[in-house]
Amino acid sequence: MQLSTKHLLGIRDLQPVDIQLILDTATQFKEVLQRPIKKVPTLRDVTIVNLFYENSTRTRISFELAEKRLSADTINFTASGSSAAKGETLLDTVNNILSMKVDMVVMRHSASGAPHFLAKHIPAAIVNAGDGINEHPTQALLDAFSIREALGELAGKKVAIIGDIMHSRVALSNIWLLKKMGAEVTIAGPPTLIPVHLTEAFDVRVEYNLRNALEWCDVANILRIQLERQNQPLFSSLREYSLAYGVNKRLLDSLSKEIVIMHPGPINRGVELDSDAADSKQSIILHQVENGVAVRMAVLYLLAGGTQ
Repeated sequence: MQLSTKHLLGIRDLQPVDIQLILDTATQFKEVLQRPIKKVPTLRDVTIVNLFYENSTRTRISFELAEKRLSADTINFTASGSSAAKGETLLDTVNNILSMKVDMVVMRHSASGAPHFLAKHIPAAIVNAGDGINEHPTQALLDAFSIREALGELAGKKVAIIGDIMHSRVALSNIWLLKKMGAEVTIAGPPTLIPVHLTEAFDVRVEYNLRNALEWCDVANILRIQLERQNQPLFSSLREYSLAYGVNKRLLDSLSKEIVIMHPGPINRGVELDSDAADSKQSIILHQVENGVAVRMAVLYLLAGGTQ
């Protein structure tokens, strides 16, 4: 089997069979990562450029490690230390890079739709590593992989996405994926951080009470407050937000069942998630980080023409 698309621009472009293929392939690559020698020659003749116009730690390192584990040749580009800082356009930058015979571009950009723009203008395969407040497809895939690993399957599972839904590309990609794979979704948070169009576009529940959302779900995927994307105050203070929507171990212990805790990172400890909950046995946050490498290996392998 092969992917039905040349690029990974967003989860909305994938078929359920594509998602299943990526997750199953990632399972095989995770087994590779458990070996003493973690490197395979799968992409030995493939050149990949990591094109990051936004700050990133986990995603960039995860992609770089995935590329190295697959034996690909990699080029790392950051906008702050490049001609982009001098006013060079995105298309000129990429065309210059492509003249070096690059096969694939992994791209993060603050403008929603930037990877889609590139996909229309250049022949290389594009992987969206996060575009504005639009999508972050590999994060949703690794989240799904982690849920499947913890609970056995996605279909029928109840997932609550809690926090700054309005500014989160992670939330949108997760909603797309979970709905496609048969899971139930609730979005929870302050009314000012939940956009109306999501409830109209998707069959998702909305919950403004944190306890109700946690009692309902099997998995709570907790998002950070993205103050850098907010151009006006959307709640009174971080302390008030933490009191109303912060998840801690005391709250988790008071629930009628044990649920799984996730977070895409970076965590604002003491705001949306306290350390006693983030570091508890219910948390699979570090598993998400580990699984990110296997999932990104699967995506790169399949986009390079790999089959299963």
